[in-house]
Amino acid sequence: MSEPVNILTAVAWPYANGPRHIGHVAGFGVPSDVFSRYHRMAGNNVLMVSGTDEHGTPIQVQAEREGVSPRELADRNSLVIAKDLQQLGLSYDLFTRTTTRNHYAVTQALFLGLLDNGYIFARTDLGAISPSTGRTLPDRYIEGTCPICGYPSARGDQCDNCGNQLDPADLINPRSRINGETPKFVDTEQFFLDLPAFADVISQWLRGQSHWRPNVQKFALNLLDDLKPRAITRDLDWGIPVPLDGWRDREDKRIYVWFDAVIGYLSASIEWAARSGDPEAWRAWWQDTGDGDAARQYYFMGKDNIVFHAEIWPAMLFGYSGIGSKGGKPGDLGALNRPFDVVSSEFLTMEGKKFSSSRNVVIYVGDMLSRYDADALRYYLTSAGPESQDTDFTWAEFVRRNNDELVAGWGNLVNRTISMTAKNLGSIPAAGELTEADRTLLASSSAAFGTVGELIERNRQKAALGEVMKLVGEANKYLSDTAPWKLKNADPDRMASVLHTTLQVVDDVKTLITPFLPTTSQKVHEALGGTGSWAAMPDLVQVDEPTAAGSPSYSVLTGDYRTEARWASRPIEVGRPLAAPTPIIAKLDPSVVDEELDRLAES
Repeated sequence: MSEPVNILTAVAWPYANGPRHIGHVAGFGVPSDVFSRYHRMAGNNVLMVSGTDEHGTPIQVQAEREGVSPRELADRNSLVIAKDLQQLGLSYDLFTRTTTRNHYAVTQALFLGLLDNGYIFARTDLGAISPSTGRTLPDRYIEGTCPICGYPSARGDQCDNCGNQLDPADLINPRSRINGETPKFVDTEQFFLDLPAFADVISQWLRGQSHWRPNVQKFALNLLDDLKPRAITRDLDWGIPVPLDGWRDREDKRIYVWFDAVIGYLSASIEWAARSGDPEAWRAWWQDTGDGDAARQYYFMGKDNIVFHAEIWPAMLFGYSGIGSKGGKPGDLGALNRPFDVVSSEFLTMEGKKFSSSRNVVIYVGDMLSRYDADALRYYLTSAGPESQDTDFTWAEFVRRNNDELVAGWGNLVNRTISMTAKNLGSIPAAGELTEADRTLLASSSAAFGTVGELIERNRQKAALGEVMKLVGEANKYLSDTAPWKLKNADPDRMASVLHTTLQVVDDVKTLITPFLPTTSQKVHEALGGTGSWAAMPDLVQVDEPTAAGSPSYSVLTGDYRTEARWASRPIEVGRPLAAPTPIIAKLDPSVVDEELDRLAES
């Protein structure tokens, strides 16, 4: 990319019914941050947004279990999640909440724009309620046999086996996932999004997304044959009011959580712009400027969210912009861009089992980071995570990759190169005449910026990190082959050239690995004599204004990520003083494996 591009990194909104586990951040968290940090270093204008998703019946159910209000539960968990993501180093420009006044206003604006264009309509339909409580059962809280493929554990909104969109009333032998009772279906008036009105335009749009991961494009295309109108309101008292006379003051009708959650990408962008001092700044990432490559939107999530981001959200954006079988005109916000890419990861399992908070088969992000370095987890989730297929997390592999790859590879290269230079020369030496081996290694290091950058742009992050670690291996071999420790007396000029060459590669790798391991890269920057911020971290900031749900204030993640880091090799500064470094990566005792497995068994 020669000219700067406006890159929107739209990160899936973690649900606020509890803390998030490492399987969640494997899908939405670390990949989105690697991508954003790279693009900032490459000179592009990045806006990375998300927040906690706080509406819907699951929040109400969990709040009742804990004896608190839905708002109190959302307040607590939103802060827990934000702190975890901050500790993981995720560089959000804004991580906010769906209970803000701004989000309510933007959601209602999208609702009205779609309604005005005829893509939302009211009708009476069967709704599921709990016979014991009288409360609406959300589609995802109803389970039964799929009427299409016979899968016995299909959800009320979608079958995970065949991928088809479902209606709870169509399930065979439906049952509540909350208490196992058979739901009662009653007539109720709701508003629906007319998804069939977008079948042609979405089909044409999806077929043009040849740069998408094949599994995402194929999955989305397969769903087109079964598009149905989808309810966007529910009989609830926790959620965003319907902005219509006769509806807005009702305590029993709310906009449903799936509709407002995807709008969060837009509302967070608008909130960020307002806080930046330029309320119109969000438009650079959301509206065409005449140059097709001027703005690109990338959405990061797990594969269970593909249907919302590859079909439903695009349909909403098309409809609000006046594009669909019914035509129309853009709403008050103007025509809105559709996703450029939907980056979906597969699932992460744990020691051969599916993550399950209810069954205590879980590793919460906060617990993980209380015992291990954030970069150790980031490295594992990138190098061994579920980028293109379901992957199993094991403690043995976590320890092995940390010790054998990070510590013995990257950490060893940094430590012995800088220590040797500091001990024997005291500062970065100038290079003398270079040999073929020197030039070969430097050429590999320089070329890696193009290779690794291109892979990150294509969201092949596992391969990108593999290329960086391949360069680390080449540098370690070069250092062993040239053995500069033997040259201090025999050939000091040659020793200086070898150390200069290796230090240049260390500095290059520090840059190349920054998107993946920002904390470690900051340490290497300082060990090489650098000052100031190299890889900026997010700040947790309190916003002193009430939310629409009644919270007196709320916290957001934000940050200024402008640093001197650039995606290029830069010559190291000859003469800069060096001191013996401290280890940049902590080695893990192998006993960690047994300790963690015992902890899991006890839980």
